[in-house]
Amino acid sequence: MASEFVVDFPTLGDLLDGWYEAHCLIPDGFKRGKPFRQYDWQFFCTANYYRVRDDAVYDPDDPPLNQAFVNRRGQVVAAQKTGKGPWSACIVAGEAVGPSQFIGWAEGGEVYRCDDWGCPCGWEYTYLPGEPMGGRHPSPLIQCTARSQDQVDNVWRPLNAMVRRRDSPLGKLLLPREDHFKIVGQNMDDPELDRIDSVTSSAQSRLGNPISFALQDETGTWTLSNGMQDVADTQRRGAAGMSGRSLETTNCWDPSQQSVAQATYESPAQDIFRFWRDPDLVLRKKDGKPLSFRNKAERRQILAYVYEGCAHIKLDSINAEAEEILARDPAQAERFFGNRLVSGSGSWIDPAVWRRAYAGVASSTA
Repeated sequence: MASEFVVDFPTLGDLLDGWYEAHCLIPDGFKRGKPFRQYDWQFFCTANYYRVRDDAVYDPDDPPLNQAFVNRRGQVVAAQKTGKGPWSACIVAGEAVGPSQFIGWAEGGEVYRCDDWGCPCGWEYTYLPGEPMGGRHPSPLIQCTARSQDQVDNVWRPLNAMVRRRDSPLGKLLLPREDHFKIVGQNMDDPELDRIDSVTSSAQSRLGNPISFALQDETGTWTLSNGMQDVADTQRRGAAGMSGRSLETTNCWDPSQQSVAQATYESPAQDIFRFWRDPDLVLRKKDGKPLSFRNKAERRQILAYVYEGCAHIKLDSINAEAEEILARDPAQAERFFGNRLVSGSGSWIDPAVWRRAYAGVASSTA
């Protein structure tokens, strides 16, 4: 694992990493149907999102839920096609039927058995002494949210592919319905309980419901003017009422639009995990100036850094697409492929200047 992705704190991340591999499948491509294994950056994000407080206490009659975790919510900013969608599908599956809730500390030798939690796959995980233990949420209500159905499909499509495969363990735990997944659990007779819903700007009927988890996709395009700021606020209030949590995934945003993603990154709140591999923090010319995305050699350096560790990515393909878009929409090319802050006019914002304005905000991998 790269040195920037060190995990040396208590987390449910190791347990969930094994659970994902045992239950979630690669949704497409030549490796379709093989076990989903997280890249280093994905594991780092999982570990941080599920980082457990050192002083967390488990009471089975009054479980801590979101108060067991260091981070109430999270944000992952990554370039186009790095694998945010399939990884988010794993997170959603884990929140629905996996060991996503803290249930105490291991003394050593305790075992998580899927059989004990309604999954017949036979998978087991043996805890180390002092490791936090995980269990299923008793009544999960989950919303996958984006501006449009096409954006929701970034997560919905890989989740659906994982569930519908004949050999998928998730197929016994999540039941596809016309507009949602029904979660196999204690509330099978009540259609309003134990479910995963998709929510868009044009289909917001379930907004305002108490929820255990919200996946908010492409929040870099969520603004006050298109109504998605209200969606974000409403979902977070719903999660707060159920001691739930939320997670944003997005491409880099346009700073001129005042998006939800920008507001999250600039928030002074200390209980938000933020991940953004900003190339301009580590890649500079000898004179200290940023690399130019228009320069072929320098663009290649940027892309190599942004997509490092994404084994499915062919940089020649990404570079060719970025170069073509660069000719007609340079701002889009830099945001989507270069993972850089660029306004709609194409002007680049020096991250050092931008960050100084928000000096109290956590860094990209803090």
